[in-house]
Amino acid sequence: MYHRFLRQHVDPEETGGNDTYCNLMMQRRKMTMRQCKRFNTFVHEDIWNIRSICSTTNIQCKNGKMNCHEGVVRVTDCRETGSSRFPNCRYRALASTRHVVIACEGDPQLPVHFDR
Repeated sequence: MYHRFLRQHVDPEETGGNDTYCNLMMQRRKMTMRQCKRFNTFVHEDIWNIRSICSTTNIQCKNGKMNCHEGVVRVTDCRETGSSRFPNCRYRALASTRHVVIACEGDPQLPVHFDR
């Protein structure tokens, strides 16, 4: 689950931010294989900064579990456009620095799910 989280959400090398970035990364990270993933967030922070969020106070996840943690990071949100159809998935980008919530598991605690 940790490696899946890395593939789907972590891109420390980039600042992201535009539609071309989203279109390329969603394809490159295999989120347009069988259908277009409707929404995805890429975090533009070093993995150690992301992992440090797991050491913050536990909060409730959307699914009711108490293994979520909150932090502030630089992100690019990629949202599928209304006219997008598989296999030609197209995305709109929104870059920002915002609060995120991630679920962490294991010992040591590692990020396994991007909650919101």
